[in-house]
Parts: sequence; C-alpha cells; structure tokens
Amino acid sequence: MKTKIALIAFLVLFVGFCSVLVLDSGLFGNCRYHDHKRIIPLASESPVASLIGAITGQSETYDFSQLKAAYAPNRAVMLGSIDPDSGYEFALELSSKGAGIQNAFMSGFDDRDPQNPQPLAVLSAIEEGVTKPILPLANGIFELIDKEQRIRLNELRWQVVDQYNKDAAVFTATLTDADGKDGIKLTKTYSIQAGSYDVNCRVEIENLSGEKLKAKFQLNGPCGIGREGARGDMRNIISAYMTDEGMIKSEKLDNNKMRKAAKNNNAENLKITDDDASTHFLWAATTNKYFAAILQATPDEGASWRNDCVPGSAQYYDSALTAKKPSGRQSSTFSLYVNPVALGEAGTEGAVKTYDFTLYLGPKDKNIFENDKNDRYNESYSKNGYFHTITFLGCCCPQAVINPMAFGIMATMKWMYGFIPNYGIVIIIFVVLVRLCLHPVTKKSQVSMMRMQKLAPKIEEIKKKHASNKTEMNKQVMQLYKDQGVSPVSSMLPMMIQMPIWISLYSAIYANTALRGAAFLPFWITDLSAPDALVRFPEFVIPLIGIPIDSFNLMPILLAVAMFMQQKLMSNPNAAASEQAAQQQKMMLIMMPIMMLMFLYKAPSGLNMYIMASTFAGVAEQIIIRKHIKEKEAEEAVGLVSVTSKTGGKVKKKKPKPFFKNQL
Repeated sequence: MKTKIALIAFLVLFVGFCSVLVLDSGLFGNCRYHDHKRIIPLASESPVASLIGAITGQSETYDFSQLKAAYAPNRAVMLGSIDPDSGYEFALELSSKGAGIQNAFMSGFDDRDPQNPQPLAVLSAIEEGVTKPILPLANGIFELIDKEQRIRLNELRWQVVDQYNKDAAVFTATLTDADGKDGIKLTKTYSIQAGSYDVNCRVEIENLSGEKLKAKFQLNGPCGIGREGARGDMRNIISAYMTDEGMIKSEKLDNNKMRKAAKNNNAENLKITDDDASTHFLWAATTNKYFAAILQATPDEGASWRNDCVPGSAQYYDSALTAKKPSGRQSSTFSLYVNPVALGEAGTEGAVKTYDFTLYLGPKDKNIFENDKNDRYNESYSKNGYFHTITFLGCCCPQAVINPMAFGIMATMKWMYGFIPNYGIVIIIFVVLVRLCLHPVTKKSQVSMMRMQKLAPKIEEIKKKHASNKTEMNKQVMQLYKDQGVSPVSSMLPMMIQMPIWISLYSAIYANTALRGAAFLPFWITDLSAPDALVRFPEFVIPLIGIPIDSFNLMPILLAVAMFMQQKLMSNPNAAASEQAAQQQKMMLIMMPIMMLMFLYKAPSGLNMYIMASTFAGVAEQIIIRKHIKEKEAEEAVGLVSVTSKTGGKVKKKKPKPFFKNQL
C-alpha cells in the first residue's frame, strides 16, 4: 500500500514538472502584453530556468540586441514646502516621467503679480517649441556602447519606490533584454534639507546581467527659469572651469546670442565648453537677473572636480523662433554627459556605479555664496565660485574693475540697511555720500569745462583765421589754452575717474537681489526692482515707438524733469561758438530728457531712484560750483586773488605803462 502511494505521488510530481516545462517553453503563447508604447516583460528569470541552470551549471545568456524598459503608473511626488514658516527654501514637484522635476517653487519669493501674487516658479518643464516636454534633471539617453543600444529614459515613466516624508524620494527603472530578462537597474534618489538651497540627486547604475557592459547616460540641466528683468531679458547659461592652479574662470551665453545661433543653425555659437583644454569643468547654470540654478557633478572626497562628466551645447527653444521678436515663453538649457563606464558582471564589485549631482536653487546672493556667518552658507559655494553667476553691467569698463567695486557697494548698502531698514532711503543717502566724496574731483572738472566753454568763441575765431594752415591753427589754440590755464585733459580726466564708480553703483543697484520686493513707501514704489506703477491699466502699445505700456510710472517723469533742470543749468548759449552750435544745444536740452524718459520708463524704480537722486544732487552741486566760479571771477576782476592752476590758471599782473605814454 505504501509503495502504491509513493508511486502515485511520484507520477503527480513528474506530470506537474513536465507541465511547467511546457508552459515555460511558450508553446501556448507568450504572456507579455504589448501596445504602442507599453511593454510589461515577464520575470527576468523563471524558477525552472534557475533550476536548470543550477543543475547544468550553465550561466544564463542575455540578448541585448533590443533594449526595452518597463513602464510604471504616472505619479507626482512633492518634496519640501512653499510655506515660508516650514523652513524649506523651495518645493519640488517631481514627475515619474523621466524621474525629473516638473516644477520648483521658491517659498520665500513670489512672482510679483500685483493682483494675485503666487509662489515663484523658478524652474519648470519646457513645453513651448518642443515636440515633447523637457524636464529639469530628467535622465535623457542611456546607451550600452558595446551593444549599440540606446533608450530614451526621459520618455519612460519610472517606478516610485519610496518617499521619505518631505525630504527624499526614490525612483527606479529596469531595462530588459530582447527576451525580457532584467539587464540594467537604474535608481535615482532626490533629497533636500530644510534651510538649504541644495537639491541632491544620486543616479545609480546596476548591472543585473551575467556579462560585462559599457554604458553612458545623459542628464538634463535645469530649465524653464523665468524672466526677471523689467526691461531686458537677462537670462544666461553660465559655465565654470578650474585651472590646474586652482583659478576659476567662467563663460556666459545670453538668450539673445542663443536665439541668433539657433535661428542660423550655428552650433558653434551654442557651445558652452572652454576652449582651453587644460581647464576642468566644474558646473553649469541657467540664470536670470536674480536667481540661479547651478548643476554640478559632485566630485569625490578630496577632489576639486569630476573628470567623467562634461557639458553639452546650449539648447534654445521658442515656438516663435522664426519671428522677429521672442514669444516671451522662450527657454534655454543644457545637458550633462557622463563618460562611458565599465560595469562588471552581476554580483561583482564593479557591477554598480554611483553618480552624485548637486543642484543649487536660489537667489544670486554673494552673502550666501561666500559669507561663513550665514547659516545657509555652504563651503562648496565659495570653493566652486558660485558668485560667477552674479553678472553686472560692465559697460565700457572691464569686469575686473567693476565687479569688486559693485560687490563692495552692495555690502555697504546691506550694512546701512541694518541701521536704516528702507533700501529706497539707503540708495538716496548712498548717492549723496558718493557725491560728497567725489565733489573735489567733480568741482575741478566743472571749473575746467566752464572755462573751456567761455573760450569757444575765441577758438572759433582762430579756426577761421588759420583755416588754411592747420599747424598754425593748432599752435594758436594750444597757446590760448596755456595763457588761460585751461587743459582739455583736465576737464575729461576727472570724469573718467568717476565713471567706474558710477557704473559700479548703477550695477550694484540693478543686480541687487535684496531690492526684489523691497518697498520704499506703502502706497508708492512698493517694489524697488520693478517700475513704480502708480496707476495700472490694460496694456497698449505706443504707435511708431512700439513700447508696451501698462501703468503710469511717476518716477521716470520726475527723472526727466530733473535732467531738464540739469541740462538747463549746464547749457550756456552765450558761450556757443556759432548759431548752429547754440541751436544744437537747445535741441539737446529738450531731446535728452525725452530720450531718457523713454529709455527708463519701464526701468526698476530703485534704478530710477538712484539716477534721480544723483541728478538732483548734481544740480545742487553745479549751483554751488557756479557760485564759487562767479565769486572767483569777481575777485580776479579786481585783482584781489591770483588764479592758480587749482582755480583754472594764472592771472597776469597788469604792467604799469611807461611814463612817456602816460604823458601823451
């Protein structure tokens, strides 16, 4: 009886084992489900295959002639918070599509909408001018080099494995071979901390196959950063490199240059790499006037850079690329490319490779980048030269001169703000103080310039008299200057000395993040980084000029009045060399204020306040200088005071006439 039962049990087990073999052979059809985009593979290794492999001692073979990926449900994950009291600097909306960032909102800044302010979206997916959305930090192309297989991970919905409160989230994607066996596993982890502007992104590649592989991948850079400039588009892509000596240099591409290059299909002008092959890539960033998104491949401990990661060319997108003007929704970005890496067989030490990336997401504030007393300061910010994202309007002066002075002015203004908590008043006081410090130089320049104006009629006479002999004409003019103690250089040199100071002050006010949202008065100039907008109305475009207007701005009008007063005070029709010159002077008296009104009408009110304060201070200064000159001229006329080079020249003492002439 026992033998019969054992025989029946053996037969049942044998039939069951054969049935499993038949099913595993695929005789009754493959159980994979296919549609246009979705592929759900079988398990990477069936129990029977494992059993056979264990019995025969043969390793499983992989067919990488076709690389596939399993899709997961679409899902969004939120990290951080937009609540300023939460301690988080931003909120990240992560998408399982490409495991990228759908949106990033700053908790301490709004979009400055006067009607309905909302948290500032500092990053967002690019959807204009592209066939498929581009998400910041989404993985792009993944490639098995030796197998000649590529797959676009940004089009794949990754699996959300875990989320750790508001601080971290983990995504995974599994790549399979042609038979549906798991070959590569990608794990992507985002993590943030309260009080920090950093987003940490870790990408892990694991080889699940039984053979060695060689792979590389692409990571999208930050994108979708909005326009912050009230007038011009100040969005840039900036890249930084370090020399072997530890010096940091940066390269910049602005949106206007990228648009022109994209329209002309000029790939060369979209490169953000450094021409010097001896430098090492540190980071690349997308920036606007006040904010920066800086992406860096985190170097290994003790290293200053990572050699296996390089930036690609800049990418510019605009649905109105062929139009004369941008659509207003244009965007630019870049990608980071990881160099090919060898992956060992599954289970070996080299089967897993890990890459860490750091994304700074916050204001372009030198105090954050370099001040070790700030609790949000990170030593790597200073080490990697994040302050290179702060750009000033250098104009005709070199950045090496403007930048240190502008940073010093910003630091001084912040120190003054500690005593006077109103940046509008700080700007006015600072301008007056600078005027006082430069008064001796300004006075010398004005005195020399006014004396030059008085000599204009005499110079014109010399030019007419010696029109046919330029050598003699120049000789006579120089002699006139010498006799009157006037030098053209002495009138221009003081102005040249002042120019870098005023340009630095202009740049410091224009680029100062602290002015964003700072109010001067509760009912007027509520944001020093935007036009004062005393009265708002529906936007219209001024005919012929083409300037869009949506508000009545009082500050530029006051500024135009101040400039008219200054021009009126400086002009001297009587000193004009000819009637034509006098007419030109009158024309400039009217045209200059009008041109400045048009140019500065939509400028930030803080900048207009600086120019207006400087103009009114200049008017007062000129009145004082003119009064001083009149007093000196009166004293010179009666011979009481001799004129020295400091006051414009030397007065020749009148020689007494010979006695015989007095007798006549």
